[in-house]
Amino acid sequence: MIRPRLRPLLGVLVAAGILASAASAIALSGAPSTDAPTFVGPSGHAAVPEAPSASAGASSGSAGAPSSNPGATAQAPAPAATVPGSTRVGSRPPVVDHGPRAGNRVALTFDADMTDGMLHNLRTGRVKSYANLRIIDLLEREQVPATFFLTGKWVERYPEVTRRLAGNPRFELANHTYGHEAFTGDCYDLPRVRANGMTDNVAKTFRAIEPYGGRQTRYFRFPGLCHDAAALSALAPLGVTVVDGDVVSGDPFATAWQPIVRAVLDNVRPGSVVIMHVTEANAAMTDEALPLILAGLREQGLVPATLSEVLAAA
Repeated sequence: MIRPRLRPLLGVLVAAGILASAASAIALSGAPSTDAPTFVGPSGHAAVPEAPSASAGASSGSAGAPSSNPGATAQAPAPAATVPGSTRVGSRPPVVDHGPRAGNRVALTFDADMTDGMLHNLRTGRVKSYANLRIIDLLEREQVPATFFLTGKWVERYPEVTRRLAGNPRFELANHTYGHEAFTGDCYDLPRVRANGMTDNVAKTFRAIEPYGGRQTRYFRFPGLCHDAAALSALAPLGVTVVDGDVVSGDPFATAWQPIVRAVLDNVRPGSVVIMHVTEANAAMTDEALPLILAGLREQGLVPATLSEVLAAA
């Protein structure tokens, strides 16, 4: 659910995808979307339904380069009950903003956007990188857990970086669509996924991530946090949990680190899910803000943890 207070910052959050994809943007429907309700359990806990009993799931084998199979069917394998974020296949997925407000854990999540426009910028030399290795270096050096929401096209463009993320036992891998397209008709002018292609778009991304192994999840984040009943229903066959977030850093295209730090530290609470980006050229100040954010969390007595740990029942 997109909170009204998050709207201004979300306009900045998706600016990266909008500007980079302008050349390939399509006309969008003007019909308004209906935000799905946030599922909140007792005591304000984010609710995650019972996981399915299917034994097939994301591979936890060796991290090899993925194979491309654009012609594969829309259905991804049913997630195993042990995979974080797994929900009952065939049911509309839950939407969570945050975890339990008890305790002191918070989730640092990093979106790895990639659009056709961004790929064009890389090919033409307009942009050097959409993979901020300084963020990963810092997280590794400080042994900070984090969850990365990866687009399929980012994984394909940065297989070695993806392998590095998968190889870190403190990192989790999650799904952020294949090419950072919108799933509703009023999502900040982002190009829109075809209605009959939504399921395959997300399934294709899971297939792109799966061969890398590591800490696979069934968490999914919509670009711009834009979703409606139709988009959620399209994900029912995949057994996922939709994760929005309650702290938007506003790091895309920020020209200074101070506003990013304030946006996080002024709003973070126990159980918060913080949204940041690892797309260097589109979020160039995130690596400068991150050390201050980590220091500020320590001062508030808050401890970074993986998304699965933060969303777990108290």
